Amino acid sequence: FGHESHFEKGDIKYVVLDLLRERPSYGYEIIRALEERFGGLYTPSAGTVYPTLQMLEEMGYVTASQTDAKKTYTITPEGIRFLEEQKTQLDDVRERMSGWWDRRSGKDEVHEVLDMSKNLRRLIKQRRRAISPAKWQQIRAVLERAYREIEVLLND
Repeated sequence: FGHESHFEKGDIKYVVLDLLRERPSYGYEIIRALEERFGGLYTPSAGTVYPTLQMLEEMGYVTASQTDAKKTYTITPEGIRFLEEQKTQLDDVRERMSGWWDRRSGKDEVHEVLDMSKNLRRLIKQRRRAISPAKWQQIRAVLERAYREIEVLLND
């Protein structure tokens, strides 16, 4: 899934402001909340979220307060007014993202496959110290075969 085809330039600011309207959050919480909203199909990078937060702060739409090592961002009345003025744009973003925002929207198969992939990764990480060089070669061969077979399926 390439998120680029779903986002238009500047869309992320609406999504972040909409999240902050629900509750103040720090950057990592915003990244995790977006990942959850997109059902794990898209995780925004820190290189996307933090510059967006900085821009929103410069525009006066959010404020940042430092607690310990974390900056907590809160939407301002100006930010709420901006979202209300941009309701059509926000609704458009939500509409384009509707398939991502709702895990029940026919993406169950994708989630099942992604969960299998996560489970495989977890299994290998848990047992990596006990895996011999010969077994690493066998695992690599199995994964290469699976990759090729899936690629063929997707190209049909």
